[in-house]
Amino acid sequence: MKKDLAIHFTFALALFVLITLFRDWLSVGFMAFWIGGIIGTLLPDVDHLIYVYILKPNEAASQKVASLVSQKQIIKTWDTLASTRTDRKGLLIHTASFQVLFLIFSVLIITSGSLIGMGIALGFILHLILDEVVDLVETGNFDGWFSGFPVNLDSEQKHWFLVANVLIFLALGFFF
Repeated sequence: MKKDLAIHFTFALALFVLITLFRDWLSVGFMAFWIGGIIGTLLPDVDHLIYVYILKPNEAASQKVASLVSQKQIIKTWDTLASTRTDRKGLLIHTASFQVLFLIFSVLIITSGSLIGMGIALGFILHLILDEVVDLVETGNFDGWFSGFPVNLDSEQKHWFLVANVLIFLALGFFF
């Protein structure tokens, strides 16, 4: 849990500080952007709860997580979710297809001018990109993200997909 939270919040903090400085958003009026960033950083983890409670409630790991939640053991729940993350196949949000749709949707959110919406969108995108990179580093690939993707991509094309996501994300954060 600590590693997962540290990775996500360290990168989110660094990115949001850079955007705040780049855009000269140093007044209290821009706190909505930061609040949105915190929400957006946490929101993709709801995907794991959807999997546990709706998609695959009969799996052993799902039942263990549900039991821990009912016992209000939040830290153990988070640890279990983090340690069994690679076992969950068929997540809804942690897919390349969802990323493409969310990036398109994020352009609309970010250009709308809503600071909280911008923070949520950027935090959400960053979380997904970091999860992809963690999967790539830990397993040597991130093929699970492309299950059900409408186009078959080879390994190099998948890496370019990730690079494109990062570039679009940076453009959204710094130039829109």
